[in-house]
Order: sequence, then structure tokens, then C-alpha cells
Amino acid sequence: MGLIEHATNQLSDVTIGAAIEVHRHLGPGLLESSYQACLCRELELRRIAYESQVPLPLKYKGMRLSKGYIIDLLIEKSLVVEIKSVDKLLPLHSAQLITYMRLQGSSSGLLMNFNVHLLPHGIKRILL
Repeated sequence: MGLIEHATNQLSDVTIGAAIEVHRHLGPGLLESSYQACLCRELELRRIAYESQVPLPLKYKGMRLSKGYIIDLLIEKSLVVEIKSVDKLLPLHSAQLITYMRLQGSSSGLLMNFNVHLLPHGIKRILL
């Protein structure tokens, strides 16, 4: 495993640990925005750099669409995190994360569904 891969895995692991802590306190059934706000607080407590609600404009043949997309969390400028609170993760959710990763130029992402009994069952890692 290369140094970059190790750092990516370590960052993913730390982020997942923070999310598990949030889920342990809140449980399933809340809005995505609630989980996101609490995960931001947990990341702050762990001194992990992040950006929340990061605008991601869409560029097409020299034109920039200001109504692009919004990344839920961008951890240390490299890990894209998409937060969900749904009955079941669908292929559409993975496609959304992959699109955000490509537009951001990131090679790693986490799809987190907090509406599960045990959070590890609701997490999907994606590497490009």
C-alpha cells in the first residue's frame, strides 16, 4: 500500500469513527441536516479539517453553471462525504457521490446512510 493510499484509508477510518460516535448518540430516524451538523461538531472535537456544504459548480465547454452541486462534507480537501438518511442506499446515491468526486477531483469518498440500526451497515467507501 502506497503512502497516499494509507493516508486516504486513515482519513476514511477517522471520519467513519466520528460518524459512528454521532450515530451512537442520535440513532436512526433524523434528518440528514441533523446528522451533518453533529458530524461537523464531532470533526471539530477531533481537530479534523473539513468544509461543509461546499459549492461545486458545473463547467461545460467553457460555460460555468452557478447552479451546480453541493458537497455535504469535504474532509481535509480530499475526502468527499455524502450524507443520507434513507430506508436503503440505491445505485443512484453511489452515482451521485462518484459524480461529486470526479467534479471535485477527489479519488476517495464515503456514502453514509444514518438511517440504519448499525452505522457500519450504512457506509460505502468509493475509490476512483
